[in-house]
Amino acid sequence: MNSNLYSLPVPEAVAFDRYCGGNLGGSNETCVDFAAIPGADSSFAIRDSKPEGTGRELRFTAAELDTFATGWLKRRGLTV
Repeated sequence: MNSNLYSLPVPEAVAFDRYCGGNLGGSNETCVDFAAIPGADSSFAIRDSKPEGTGRELRFTAAELDTFATGWLKRRGLTV
């Protein structure tokens, strides 16, 4: 696996899943786009769906995202 996830391209043709909440509609919808990074083992790109978020994605391994998600759930008092 390439250890520098930012050196890998994420082509525009890659399908991002969109997760929305907060503002329910309109041009300022609160969404996060999420996609697997082609050519990387269990690695992902996350970005803001608004135009100013284009090209500014954050990249994480699955293990990093799991650690974040677990910590976020605990901090918020949520369970899955």
